[in-house]
Amino acid sequence: MRVPITLSLHIPNYNFPGAAPEQIFQRLVEVATTAEASGFSSVSVMDHLHQIGPVGPPENWMLEGSTVLAAIAARTSTLTMGLLVGSVTYRNPALAAKITTTLDIISGGRVWHGIGAGWFEAEHVAYGYDFPPLKTRFEMLDDALQIARAMFTRDRPEYTGQHFRAHAPFNNPRPLRGDIPILIGGSGERKTLRLVAKYGDGCNLFGDAERVRHLLAVLEGHCDAVGRDYTQITKTGTGRVLIAPTHEQAEAKKRALREQGVPQESIDSMISGDPDTVAEQAAALRDAGLEGFCFSMVGSEDPETVALAGRTLSQVFPLAQVAA
Repeated sequence: MRVPITLSLHIPNYNFPGAAPEQIFQRLVEVATTAEASGFSSVSVMDHLHQIGPVGPPENWMLEGSTVLAAIAARTSTLTMGLLVGSVTYRNPALAAKITTTLDIISGGRVWHGIGAGWFEAEHVAYGYDFPPLKTRFEMLDDALQIARAMFTRDRPEYTGQHFRAHAPFNNPRPLRGDIPILIGGSGERKTLRLVAKYGDGCNLFGDAERVRHLLAVLEGHCDAVGRDYTQITKTGTGRVLIAPTHEQAEAKKRALREQGVPQESIDSMISGDPDTVAEQAAALRDAGLEGFCFSMVGSEDPETVALAGRTLSQVFPLAQVAA
């Protein structure tokens, strides 16, 4: 079961211009339904408890990710969805699997289970979570991946790992597809990509086309080492897109970002420009081996711009290539 992502809109920001708290959800629905109608296969949200840089200051609004996905699932009909990605440190993995299974039922079988090792130490401190060393977090992730798969596919599984255990839990009703695809986030060559090869149905990578090509070669090597079919893993990448109808309008958006104090290096790392330029830059990632592109909008998240991005990038990452 591959992760069903081709073109995915990542929504990291809840401070919509002019929106009061009671208006946030309606704005989210407008963005999600526009994406659904504009060629996107998927939407995702962060698993953070307060805002992260460079999206915004920590005091900005933040909603709990799985709750948001449940609400979006109830207002859409074709979008697949998941956390990009859940932190293994925030939830007992059997509970996390139960939450994702609940989302599967609500959505009619349209979710994936996004998970990673976690990274934001300040957030852990603020909310009273332990922040173990990286080695420990990867051990926890290994346990969590095995528990999730067992919860999705087996009746009352037993598992005892280094950090987590599950003793015959009921996960009823079971996932509608008989399983739920697992997406593992991160680009670590030695540990993260090996876990993708062992347990993942999809990966989510960071970097430009050259970096993506290198990382996918590393992943293929791990697949060979563990006897996994590399073609059964959906290869997705993440990034940021700044798009406008014309080159001049895109440049004006960049100037506005510079005036807001966004570093030029950050602006240069975006896929940006008019539709033709954005499509050309995204095609380089596809040609490097990505099958799906997960991105957040920069400069504006209004439905009109989301629709422009969807119409443009769905030509590069079309819905037709989604495979379960």
